[in-house]
Amino acid sequence: QVQLVESGGGLVQAGGSLRLSCAASGRTFRSYVLGWFRQAPGKEREFVAAISRSGGSTDYADFAKGRFTISRDNAKNTANLQMNSLKPEDTAVYYCAAGGVGSLESTYYYWGQGTQVTVSS
Repeated sequence: QVQLVESGGGLVQAGGSLRLSCAASGRTFRSYVLGWFRQAPGKEREFVAAISRSGGSTDYADFAKGRFTISRDNAKNTANLQMNSLKPEDTAVYYCAAGGVGSLESTYYYWGQGTQVTVSS
């Protein structure tokens, strides 16, 4: 079993950057694909990015390509989402998830509690 805790959210001006972190417990961390999802007010949760077990393969939503970078450190049981050139429409609660398949939200077993990202214009 894996427990996930996100951190690094906050308030940032448009054009700024934030680095979200996901700390995982459990020795099986490296066995899971990791994903980041987000949910804006009044909207459904959506896929942001995913990274393979080894970290050698990544996938991004179209809106994240070129601005966001997902990474992981299996030795430290952590995953990160570097977000650059942030826009007001990136405002959302961001969730780390593990155990799923790529962008398929319903396949992820484990979820963190989320961290709020607010981008002001």
